[in-house]
Amino acid sequence: MSARLGFVVVLAALVATSSSTLHAQSGRMTAAEYDRAVNLLGPNLTGLMIGGTVTANWLPDGRFWYRAQTASGNEFRLVSPGAKRIAPAFNHQRLANSLSTVAGAAVNAMQLPFQQIDFTTRMDSVSFDLGQRRYRCDVGGNGCVAAGSATGSTGGRAGRGGGGGTGAGRGNTGPSMVLSPDGKRGAFIRNWNLWVRDIASGQERALTTDGVKDFGYATDNAGWRTSDRAILLWSPDSKKIATQQQDERTVGEMHMLTTAVGRPALRTWKYPLPGDSVVAMIHRVIIEVETGRVVRLQLPPEYHRATLGDDISMNDYKWSPDASHLALVSTPRDHKAATLRVADASTGAVRTVMTESVNTHFESRTGWRVLWATNEVVWYSQRDDWGQLYLYDLNSGALKNRITTGEGPVTDIARIDERTRTIWYGANGRQPGQDPYFRHYYRIGLDGKNVVPLTPDDGTHDIQISPDGKYLVDTYSRPDVPPTIAVRDASGKLVMPLEKGDIGPLVAAGWKPPIPITVKAADGKTDLYGLLFRPTDFDSTKKYPIINHAYPGPQSGSVGGRTFAAARGDRQALAELGFVVVSMDGRGTPGRSKSFHDAYYGAMGRDNTIPDQVAGMKDLARRYPWIDIDKAAMWGHSGGGFITADAMFRFPDFFKVGIAESGNHDQRNYEDDWGERYQGLLVRNPDGTDNYAPEANQLQAKNLKGKLLLAHGTLDNNVPPGNTELVVDALIKANKDFDLLMIPNAGHGYGTAGNYMMRRRWDYFVRWLLDKEPPAGYEIRTGGRVGGPAQ
Repeated sequence: MSARLGFVVVLAALVATSSSTLHAQSGRMTAAEYDRAVNLLGPNLTGLMIGGTVTANWLPDGRFWYRAQTASGNEFRLVSPGAKRIAPAFNHQRLANSLSTVAGAAVNAMQLPFQQIDFTTRMDSVSFDLGQRRYRCDVGGNGCVAAGSATGSTGGRAGRGGGGGTGAGRGNTGPSMVLSPDGKRGAFIRNWNLWVRDIASGQERALTTDGVKDFGYATDNAGWRTSDRAILLWSPDSKKIATQQQDERTVGEMHMLTTAVGRPALRTWKYPLPGDSVVAMIHRVIIEVETGRVVRLQLPPEYHRATLGDDISMNDYKWSPDASHLALVSTPRDHKAATLRVADASTGAVRTVMTESVNTHFESRTGWRVLWATNEVVWYSQRDDWGQLYLYDLNSGALKNRITTGEGPVTDIARIDERTRTIWYGANGRQPGQDPYFRHYYRIGLDGKNVVPLTPDDGTHDIQISPDGKYLVDTYSRPDVPPTIAVRDASGKLVMPLEKGDIGPLVAAGWKPPIPITVKAADGKTDLYGLLFRPTDFDSTKKYPIINHAYPGPQSGSVGGRTFAAARGDRQALAELGFVVVSMDGRGTPGRSKSFHDAYYGAMGRDNTIPDQVAGMKDLARRYPWIDIDKAAMWGHSGGGFITADAMFRFPDFFKVGIAESGNHDQRNYEDDWGERYQGLLVRNPDGTDNYAPEANQLQAKNLKGKLLLAHGTLDNNVPPGNTELVVDALIKANKDFDLLMIPNAGHGYGTAGNYMMRRRWDYFVRWLLDKEPPAGYEIRTGGRVGGPAQ
């Protein structure tokens, strides 16, 4: 062999070895591995937990029935808390046999074709709807008879009525109709006016006639909501309607073009932006249904705002029992105050009761309640840094007393018993040693005395209180512990267990629970809480890239609810591909103290909880050597898309890969209500700058170093796609490489393209974090398990 030939052979061998090594390092991920991940998505796990839910239908004698799920089907059960007894509500097999005969079709005893029942007064028979017919069967199952046409009963005692609606209609009245409390009328919008329909006759008539385009009655909320549902509140006697005439006539518009063969269609709607001189305004009115008389409240037009969120909420209206007065709360444009007023329903005269102001944004997590019989109001305030309840005099506006105390925010008002002057409420973080996001329930007097903890078990709770207040059905769970349900008495003492979710089928399908985690925030002091997901075949001797699925808030957080769930989006599925996936609720998110929530008020981009996310990921990596912190990534949708791009730009040496979906990258290009709530009013400086610019992602895009995928739907009427296009423009001008996926005619959630976006997300992380090539053209299909074990 010549020297030259030997050199060539050696070189070829080196190239072959190098190529082989490169292939071994990168390789290709198989479709079977993706199949395993798909099998851990929610639609493929739904129904694999047996039981774990109880909807109590209380009866006049203190008992209740519920429909239980079992391994063999469903069973109606009757619970007698006083006797600590649970038994079948009727003989299922005999009833099925009798019903088969009278209905003329075979009926399975454990799959009865109805979900609601009504007991007779003597509790000897049950009635139910089946198709268009009503049937009645004795509880022994010895006989069933046809009992006329279906009634649409919702369970419990026969003839139990419903209440008034505040949004979409109920029953067969149509999706945009709001049914009156007595069920006789439905209110709806037609041509910018409010109409009413008589349910029995179908006759319709206009209640208002002066509504015009963009200045209509009961029209839907401003900004990105554009439905035709009616926003209103019926009075208890079904004779009056509280609503508003919303003025958007000169509000600025948003425009989008459809993608189609030929000329695109232009979609235009009202969409006010932060800093606009004109935004949506509401004129509050009361309408007398019989006469159509419109009583305008004697108030100037008010901003389209609410105490419970960004949009108008009819929970900010409270009717007196006799419908003579209407209490309401108004919120200014900057959300920094809330004013309680009472209006005379006949004259429209308005009396101011009280105003509470704050430095950042006023928020009422529970709403407020009026005790009309004693002229009092239960008011929510975060004035001591924790959400608490206070009792005020409705006439004078004077504080009577504080109701709740202690660390941990009150989250909801479960019930108020005015006769016994007792309130049941939920609150986070008041059980020592438990996750501060776990909600527990308590009972206390309206005078703030004699607090009674009702739900001691470690977990987050929901309760259903009996009408007489003697018992409650308590359901608790944790992200890694399935639901357990029990009956407790008024003191919280356990009366009897009811149900427990059976996750055996879930486990058999390969499911594993997420791991609750606690990490330190960027200040090195504050504890942050979250969840960690690992591959089900986790190997502690390996290194796994870490992906942060983040949502910055401020109106919610990354983790979501603390109850048990078989799946949380695609977090476990993504982990199955070979990653550690984490979600952590950083400072700036709700559910804890006011100061925790306000951590980055006015600095939505410069902070945006990203320092906390970085600190938390590093904290985990110090504890767990199987986390490869040098391969850190982030992805998120909407606000999560905003934070992901922000993270890639402001922490370019830490985050190597990011996927920013539908991000509101510049709050000047997002609806006014949200930005002005959490960033403050837009202030323009003489030099042309403003206080929103430092938070805009496109101004930081020049810092990009890692791999970034931007995605957006082209018809996103929540976060207009121009938000992402601003970032794209800045990246091009900065000569940066990036990837872009615009989904034609898709809205904020991508609709039918959702699974395609998910697959592209998986592919991106597999390619750039694992150095592997994803399976070409893989299609995610849900609704049934796929494939077999990974190859």
